[in-house]
Amino acid sequence: MHVAPVGGTAVQDHVALAEIELCGDLIIAASAAHEDRLSLESIDEVLKVAEERAHDVPERGVEE
Repeated sequence: MHVAPVGGTAVQDHVALAEIELCGDLIIAASAAHEDRLSLESIDEVLKVAEERAHDVPERGVEE
């Protein structure tokens, strides 16, 4: 019989955990919405799309 070590060997997939968190955020936003569906702008806000785009785009005037 093989028994798992006491310390645990659980592997965490950080990408999967982040995706699950984003899905949860969308579900919460959808349940709080006053309309039937979330607008694209609301979805982008929940997923922080603008923040990610701003983070990915180099600042103007900065040469690479």
